[in-house]
Amino acid sequence: MLISELIGSVRSLLDGGRGSVLAAVAAGWFLTIGVRMIYPVLLPDLRAAYGLDLTAAGLLLTVLFVAYAAGQLPGGMLSDRFGERRILTISLLLAAGTVALVVTAPSTLVVFVATALFGFATALYAVARYTVLASLYPERLGAANGLVAASMDAGQAVLPPIAGLLAVALLWQVGFAFTIPLFVLASIALWFAVPRRTDASTPDPTSSIRIRDAVAQLRSPTILRGTLLYLFGLSIWQAFTGFYPTFLIEVKGLSTTAAGVLVGGFFALGVLVKPLAGSAYDRFGLRQSFSVLALACAFALVTIPVTDSIVALAVLTALASALLGFSPIVEAYVIAALPEEVQGTGFGALRTIAFTVGATSPVAFGAAADRGYFAEAFFGLAAIAGLCVLLAVRAPVE
Repeated sequence: MLISELIGSVRSLLDGGRGSVLAAVAAGWFLTIGVRMIYPVLLPDLRAAYGLDLTAAGLLLTVLFVAYAAGQLPGGMLSDRFGERRILTISLLLAAGTVALVVTAPSTLVVFVATALFGFATALYAVARYTVLASLYPERLGAANGLVAASMDAGQAVLPPIAGLLAVALLWQVGFAFTIPLFVLASIALWFAVPRRTDASTPDPTSSIRIRDAVAQLRSPTILRGTLLYLFGLSIWQAFTGFYPTFLIEVKGLSTTAAGVLVGGFFALGVLVKPLAGSAYDRFGLRQSFSVLALACAFALVTIPVTDSIVALAVLTALASALLGFSPIVEAYVIAALPEEVQGTGFGALRTIAFTVGATSPVAFGAAADRGYFAEAFFGLAAIAGLCVLLAVRAPVE
């Protein structure tokens, strides 16, 4: 029954000649986020190549995530001004160029600059993909976004293990470089698939008023609690995904390939976890659905450092994928609580704040690991997950 409904939903999204646009946008998102998650898998190689300690490695990831957060608002503004086709295409071409710069970087400074530029370039894609889907699927935006989101998890599951294999068999640079022609091909597909915009937005004279209204809404208890849950969830996600491959390789003694497979499996489960989490929220609300996921995540984070069996690590990695269900629940909770007239602006401000503050977690995690507290850093993430449970059970009833 569920499978037939899913097939019917996908078919409806492909009707009217929109399938090529959806496929092109999904392919770009597959690459954009999938390549971003190559960084954690190849972090040990980057450390060896440029003499980075764990603190500096954490700072590199923080730079990546801060640049991603910083580029979202400009991405939306540029999309409104020049149209989605141009911005999506430019985003992928810039990503290709910055990956090439990472591969050929002669110094640590260039690696950091190139990483920041890559994060900014991918942020341009993040915003424009929403608006192009909104214009194409006004009646099925949720389903279209869900399908594209699944492509993101697929990219995170497929590309990092491939990068790990190439790094072991050849050079770590190849683990990044193989994505450059893929970015170029995806940009060409987007240019020909996405229709040219003819209704470029004009400046809204009331925009400053709308921003003030949105900021005022963020002070309400419901939105404040949702913002904290979003921020804490992103903090756990960015630190865990950033250093879990390094932990598996340098502490647990796994090969780069084995670590890449475990991390790929973690993201592959997101294809199931995200829709299931959203359905659980619709049925049970934030308190029950979020609390169960946060408890599962906390247990996995506490247990992983004291586990050596690769089978047990695989099971715990699967359990930790409950973390991937945080965002669908909290995003739905917050968007529903925001007044319709400031939903876009309010959620955009919340997302920028959460990504920016959450981006500090990798450097803090790396600093702790550098001082011999790798396991304790995992325990700290588990404590944050426990705090999320307390916040969730005391959240106002939706």
